[in-house]
Amino acid sequence: MGRDLPAEDPLIRMQKDLKRALQKKPAEIKWGMVIDLAKCIGCHACTIGCVAENKLPPGVVYRPVLEEELGHYPAVRRRFLPRPCVQCQTPPCTKVCPVNATYINEQGAVIVDYNRCIGCRYCLVACPYAARTSDFGEWYTGGTPEVAEKLVGRKVAAQGYEAHPAAEYGKKWPIRNGGSPVGNARKCHFCLHRLAVGMLPACVTTCVGRATYFGDRTDPASLVFEQIGSPRVWRLKEELGTNPAVYYLG
Repeated sequence: MGRDLPAEDPLIRMQKDLKRALQKKPAEIKWGMVIDLAKCIGCHACTIGCVAENKLPPGVVYRPVLEEELGHYPAVRRRFLPRPCVQCQTPPCTKVCPVNATYINEQGAVIVDYNRCIGCRYCLVACPYAARTSDFGEWYTGGTPEVAEKLVGRKVAAQGYEAHPAAEYGKKWPIRNGGSPVGNARKCHFCLHRLAVGMLPACVTTCVGRATYFGDRTDPASLVFEQIGSPRVWRLKEELGTNPAVYYLG
């Protein structure tokens, strides 16, 4: 069994790949992700890690894990499908935005300009992967009561976490008081703020089964490039011509 194990932890290799990629000019990098469904155990650690990293409110999810039951009793099994934004290289969402608030950046990630977005939600309808959600300004602790002189309640304890500004896109967004990103369309952006400082996306580092690979898909020496070349590789709804930058190993 030992002979089947990788020489080093995939996270270590991907960190080296990331460091090498960041030495290139930004326009020369094309980020990509590969998810090995044979390794995904459906723990939802990636979902929780993403929520914590991006301070996502109720109803906003960047990294859901879809579940499917296969077979017939007694031979029944479950299959798990993590489904972030697949970062289409020909995205339908960008075409319908009336104010050009969503676009592909030079590194191949589809992003949203919160300060330009008007919250029309056309992009939510246009996305064939249901990978976008709308921020309605809700709080997890909205109905939490206050108890005088106690370390409980929304203001004293719980809200302290929710009121912490998110760092998406490398900016320090204000407390959720009605300004952006409240009212905007929101989606996975490959944790660009983490990549900028040499850190892998939160979903990659929290994956218990090492099922998620990430890196520069144009780098032949990278782990993600190697996985994209696997005969097991496929992409969601590839027939639509969206050309996703997120691949799966079946």
